[in-house]
Amino acid sequence: QVQLVESGGGLVQAGGSLRLSCAASGRTFSSYTMGWFRQPPGKEREFVAGISRSGRGTYYAESVKGRFTISRDNAKNTVYLQMSSLKPEDTAVYSCAAATTTVIVTTPERYEYWGQGTQVTVSS
Repeated sequence: QVQLVESGGGLVQAGGSLRLSCAASGRTFSSYTMGWFRQPPGKEREFVAGISRSGRGTYYAESVKGRFTISRDNAKNTVYLQMSSLKPEDTAVYSCAAATTTVIVTTPERYEYWGQGTQVTVSS
């Protein structure tokens, strides 16, 4: 089992940047494919970005491609989401999740462990 704790959310103006962190504890972090998801107000949870166990592979939702970067530091048991050129429509609760899959997956049901989420609010 793994426990996930996100941090780094907050209020930022449109065009600004934020870096989210997700610290993991428990089983070997490097054995998990990691993903970031978000849930905007009144909407379904959606995939944002995923990263392979080694960190060499990444995959992004079209809506964030070129603006967000996912990375991980297996020595620190942490995955990051660097968000730039933020837009009001990026406002959501952002959650990290861990999957035991060998490939990056985009559906929430494939992820076994979830953090509690962190709020990101982008003002116009």
